[in-house]
Amino acid sequence: DLTQEALFLCRLLNSLRPDDPEIEGCLALLTINHARRAARLDDAVVRIALLDQDRSLWEASELKEGIALVEVALSRGRLGPYQIKAAIAACHCEGDTPDWAQILLLYDELLAFEPTDVVRLNRAVALAEAGGLEAALGIVDGLEPSLSDYQPFHAARAELFARAGRRQDACTAYEKAIALASNEADKLFLKRRLARVAGNWPRDG
Repeated sequence: DLTQEALFLCRLLNSLRPDDPEIEGCLALLTINHARRAARLDDAVVRIALLDQDRSLWEASELKEGIALVEVALSRGRLGPYQIKAAIAACHCEGDTPDWAQILLLYDELLAFEPTDVVRLNRAVALAEAGGLEAALGIVDGLEPSLSDYQPFHAARAELFARAGRRQDACTAYEKAIALASNEADKLFLKRRLARVAGNWPRDG
């Protein structure tokens, strides 16, 4: 209901302020994210990672609308953070796999507008996906003091540790993420990831 209300208000704002690329970017971001709603949880109400979602459950018409809004907003030549975030969301959805090289470049642009450690964390994840795992781990290590109470930080760090073969570090990070998770769907998702790294969860399960 809250998402529907946000979409309604953003559409209203877009009609009142036509040709504003940041409003278009915000509406695009909301629309793209809303299009994936049916694929976010499995039958056991466990969170499904974006890369593991069943794309056939995404609302194709909403995705098309959101991506078109991104393209219109960017064509105006007045770049802003909402447009960049919407472009990142679009890069996750277009094609068979995310365009990590382009997503990394977009995070570089976003840092100019929002030089926060959360954006740096997201950029590090994109860097790892683009092939720079060790460099990404170095960046994430430097973010620990400021993001120590931020659950996605520990979840992302755990995933990077697991990919680097640092199994014990990954388990420790997952345990911290589970402790900080605010809802059951996220806790169950993280517990599955922890069990997989610990060797107790089937990789195809």
